[in-house]
Amino acid sequence: MARTLRNKQGFHLLNRALNSPTPAHRLGTTTPLQTLAYEEVQASAETKCNLTAFVLHGLLGSGRNWKSFSRNLVSTLSNSSPSSEWRMVLVDLRNHGRSAGIEGLEPPHDLVNAANDLANLIKARGWAWPDVVIGHSLGGKVALQFSESCARGDYEQLWVLDSVPGEVSPENSDAEVEKVLLTLQGLPSSIPSRKWLVSHMIELGFSKSLSEWIGSNLNKSGEHETWAFNLEGAVQMFNSYREKSYWSLLEHPPKGMEISIVRAENSDRWDLDVIQRLESLANQGGDECEGKVSVRVLPNSGHWVHADNPKGLLEIIAPKLASLTSNIG
Repeated sequence: MARTLRNKQGFHLLNRALNSPTPAHRLGTTTPLQTLAYEEVQASAETKCNLTAFVLHGLLGSGRNWKSFSRNLVSTLSNSSPSSEWRMVLVDLRNHGRSAGIEGLEPPHDLVNAANDLANLIKARGWAWPDVVIGHSLGGKVALQFSESCARGDYEQLWVLDSVPGEVSPENSDAEVEKVLLTLQGLPSSIPSRKWLVSHMIELGFSKSLSEWIGSNLNKSGEHETWAFNLEGAVQMFNSYREKSYWSLLEHPPKGMEISIVRAENSDRWDLDVIQRLESLANQGGDECEGKVSVRVLPNSGHWVHADNPKGLLEIIAPKLASLTSNIG
């Protein structure tokens, strides 16, 4: 069952960790379908929502990383159009957050299966397809895969936040991410304490903010701490992230969909040729047969867009979502 909590701003978080059985008819038997954990953020639990956005986190993160931003986004949209009610569904991707403890999310742990997980969640809950999907980093490519293989053309806006849409070669890969993953793989599965981990990471040369964020992914287990994510599964997902390319989707977006790429101004993940290719696609505009691609730059922000410049990100995303509100009004 859902447990409804009211925070200080009056928002409701519907906490769920779902293992929802969905009938799969085979010779008169049913097979349970395991679905992802998620939280819902909406302005009021008493009002039925008519618009939905899925929010997908990055590598080693979880939906809760986007809770504050999602509350502010819902509040902004509610104030701009009181007649519309938005619901943000903050998903924990496979191997991450509370989904890491759900059995049945079988390998391979790649972007294709991560996107299928979203489709299975929607079907298991009996939901309509979301109106918007917002994905950051790893979640951005999961969102692209979801559009390509699961819900092509079934929703109107796809947001890809500081996520390179093409293949990422080892030479151009994010060295810091690889270093973090290698470091974590070299640690014992049971960590003495969060304080020990943060100190150890700083000693290895990682920044204090990154070390503390890594430490926030620990869960207390007896006298020790364990990871809130499945590390080996996450590594496989990162490898899939590097290998997959969605340039063909960007070159021919589904009819009626706008794919918005947000590049953080100070992010080190972007090569000049990728930036120029995206700008060229954006300049083409859309036509009656296909959707369109737009590109925005988030100023004063590194890769962690929701932490570095949440106000600027809100100013980019909220008006676009509000345009959907006006379309249904």
